[in-house]
Amino acid sequence: MFVAIHMSYGININIVQIKDELFIKLGDEMVGRIWHGWTTLENADVYEKLLKTEIFPRIAAKNVPGYRSIQLLRRPLDGEVEFITIMWFDSWDSVKQFAGEDYETAYVPPRAREVLSRFDDHSQHYEIKEQISY
Repeated sequence: MFVAIHMSYGININIVQIKDELFIKLGDEMVGRIWHGWTTLENADVYEKLLKTEIFPRIAAKNVPGYRSIQLLRRPLDGEVEFITIMWFDSWDSVKQFAGEDYETAYVPPRAREVLSRFDDHSQHYEIKEQISY
């Protein structure tokens, strides 16, 4: 759910629901950070478990203000398995706080590199312009 309220003082207040939590933020900005990685069929379950049990909790433990959530997508593709992660941030500043000034460089820990057959060296970033939930 995404609700935007425009007040008479020109301030936009956005109420964003992610899972069962509501977040209130000022302004319209929200940024999605998208990254792709591929494994062999044999390493796919190993990599998924690594993401869920080590990498995602380590990202959350950084307590980056404005980091809201992460999504994991997976699909078999031409004899390998593609993974996509989408991270959600309140602002570009939050993205840079997570990834540093060279924020487009992908965050791929050494253990992940051991099981990935290939991966994007850079993440793609998109400003969220509309979100409709039903």
